[in-house]
Amino acid sequence: MSERVVVITGASSGIGAALAGLLAERHNAIALVARREDALQAVVDRCGSSARAIVGDMTQRADVRRVVEASLAAFGHIDVWINNVGRGITRVPSALTDDDIDEIMRVNVKSAMYGMQEVLPHFKERGSGHIINISSLLGRIPYAMPRSAYCAAKHFLNALTATFREEVQQTHQRIQFSLVSPGVVRTEFGRNAMHGGPDSRQLPDSQGAEDVAAVIADVIDSRRPDVYTRAGAQDRIAAYYASVGSDPP
Repeated sequence: MSERVVVITGASSGIGAALAGLLAERHNAIALVARREDALQAVVDRCGSSARAIVGDMTQRADVRRVVEASLAAFGHIDVWINNVGRGITRVPSALTDDDIDEIMRVNVKSAMYGMQEVLPHFKERGSGHIINISSLLGRIPYAMPRSAYCAAKHFLNALTATFREEVQQTHQRIQFSLVSPGVVRTEFGRNAMHGGPDSRQLPDSQGAEDVAAVIADVIDSRRPDVYTRAGAQDRIAAYYASVGSDPP
């Protein structure tokens, strides 16, 4: 196939499903990955013949490897791999348990690490490729205290993305690693958080999943390395660190 081939993980709802619809409209070939077969198939049906459903758990390395193999079998190559799997948590840092940390790191960090590691040999063989990791503004500013472990996981993901880019581009400059950081998005994210949480769709200053998808689609075209989905995010980050990093009197 001559179309650009994009793999989207976490594609059964939210940002992943919105991005799938947008990329299908733009005539990309897309492999859509998620654990929930029925919900995933519904997204594929809306996207049309250019989409393929691959059921898999991205926190399991064997499943990730199988997704790479199935995508190559379906389309012949992969151009873009989007790590979009994630889950929130609502628990203050003093109450976090070992299980909390293990689960949040497994979902938000290990899933992306497995994706990067398993698709990388294919990209190196082709001499090009693009990995996009979906992070969060909380990966820059840990301002939501009940999201403590999630903030930490996204900080980890940001650092892992940057160091992956540095390592790989020493020998393969045409393989790009991009980071996209939304703020609050109107999805089921909040309600699906570990230990419950507020409905993200009801929070102020939220953004639609379709708006975030449009930013990600632009990153696919521009290959920019580090992008926020809301205007003013960089100023907000700078102001936060200016305040917490000021010298004592």
